Amino acid sequence: MKNRWHMFDQDPDKVRKLSQMLNCHPVMASILVNRNIHTVKRATDFLNASLNKLPSPFSLKDMNVAVNRIYRAITDKEKILIFGDYDVDGITATVILLNFLRYAGADVSYYIPHRVNEGYSIQPGHISRYAHPHKVDLIITADCGSGSHQAAAAAKNTDIDMIITDHHTISEDIPSALAVINPKRRDCPSGLQNLAGVGVAFCLLICLRTHLREKGFWQEGLEPNLKSYCDLVALGTVADMVPLIEENRILCKTGLTLIHAGHRPGLTALLEASAIQNDFLDADDIAFRLAPRLNAAGRMDHATRAVELLTAQDMDSAQKTAHSLNLLNRKRRRVEQGIFDDIQRLLEDNPSLRQRRSLVLSGQGWHAGVLGIVASKIVNAYYRPVILITTRDGIGIGSGRSVAGINLYDALASCKPYLETFGGHSMAAGLKIRQENIADFQNAFEKVIQRISQPEDLAPTLNIDAHLDLDTISDALINELEGLMPFGTGNPEPLFMTADVRVVSSKIVGKNHRRMILQQSSTPNTPVFQAIQFNVESRVSNKQKISQMVFKLRWNRWKGKKTAQLVIEDLRW
Repeated sequence: MKNRWHMFDQDPDKVRKLSQMLNCHPVMASILVNRNIHTVKRATDFLNASLNKLPSPFSLKDMNVAVNRIYRAITDKEKILIFGDYDVDGITATVILLNFLRYAGADVSYYIPHRVNEGYSIQPGHISRYAHPHKVDLIITADCGSGSHQAAAAAKNTDIDMIITDHHTISEDIPSALAVINPKRRDCPSGLQNLAGVGVAFCLLICLRTHLREKGFWQEGLEPNLKSYCDLVALGTVADMVPLIEENRILCKTGLTLIHAGHRPGLTALLEASAIQNDFLDADDIAFRLAPRLNAAGRMDHATRAVELLTAQDMDSAQKTAHSLNLLNRKRRRVEQGIFDDIQRLLEDNPSLRQRRSLVLSGQGWHAGVLGIVASKIVNAYYRPVILITTRDGIGIGSGRSVAGINLYDALASCKPYLETFGGHSMAAGLKIRQENIADFQNAFEKVIQRISQPEDLAPTLNIDAHLDLDTISDALINELEGLMPFGTGNPEPLFMTADVRVVSSKIVGKNHRRMILQQSSTPNTPVFQAIQFNVESRVSNKQKISQMVFKLRWNRWKGKKTAQLVIEDLRW
């Protein structure tokens, strides 16, 4: 699949002015301007993100109702149940709520449903079969509940108050809970719609701690230090792939520092199990190494294992749980690869499917816990919206992933007559469907995608920040680029383009990665740079010259040393 290259249009005057005022490299100024950061204040706030710059969470709709009700539940020793989602965002939201309420002396427990056996979010059965028999007085959801109208009604009918904390897309029809704290509500004035579920839960705790302070609650002991929760907030925020800008950037930068400090046994054990060098940690380590292991609990067994890890009080128990998650993660990879291979064969045998702008595929007995990961892999391979459905006893459970510019939630909403339930957001969603409706849904979904997209939307675009010749690269520039971290959705790692590059040497390492030594051809006696290109399709090329290439520039850290490295995203010989 060919990438489209797009170079940002830049105003040279803005770049020059910002570079002078910040005393930074012109390339750095170009990147900031590309991210719509034009002023010294905005640039300074972005580069020096800190907790004291967090926007106020008190404007979140229903916040006052929620903190008053939780305060009463704490002081009256009512039974509180935290009902969390089974992914990393929901797990971390559950843990910070649990830790805070335990610290405050509340009578609190938690419940996370089994992904395969119970499905997503709180259901009426959870009220009748669990909350009511256990005499729960107050339910607080974590990263779920925005579409749980029936469960909210069931709780109300049994005199159980429910507070929903969530960030998923929510319709104008709000569940009849006591409070629904979701920044995506149309009537929520907070402007915090980019928060992950754990970010919403963290905002609730900020407001609850303030309310307890105003009531004189903390007179007999120290207030909890909410900054110490930011490691978990960063973990859930990065894992859920929400934009790493503004408040999310602040929370993640703070949290990464805390993870590096190693104050939580469960995370320290997970770092060890993931073979992450703790001298430097970035968002990629969370996204590709920590989060998959935590998610493996909910995908292959039960998410309570991940909660146990993150609440562990000693290294011995934490290391045992981290080891068990490592084993589950290996099993997850095997199951995932089997489904991916099934789908590749299906697409090879049915070439007409590859002509569609969407892929809706179903299989009997596919493991529901890994469908989202496999869907992401198929998106990467074919770059179009993908929905994978596993069927059993006439019912299909599906997970979908989308591409930039195509809102998956809206597309599913247009196909609502064919679905039993659905939920999610623009890039990822889940659904339930009757097996006899899958074919009609497949056709309806394809028509929707054809209506809202153009053929060019189905080719990945590389947004290039600046032209950067290799002979102008310096240590100082790479250090400045690290100031833009953490990278992720909404704040991608910068991409650069250069031309006329000589391949000094090239070889394949691992299964299909090309390691090269490169040098700018146009200037003699210029420095050489190590380069790596991941997942190449061909073997070692005998070509000695690259016409153009797009690359990332970063430090390669190994055993306490660091060297400049180019990560090749695309090239033209």
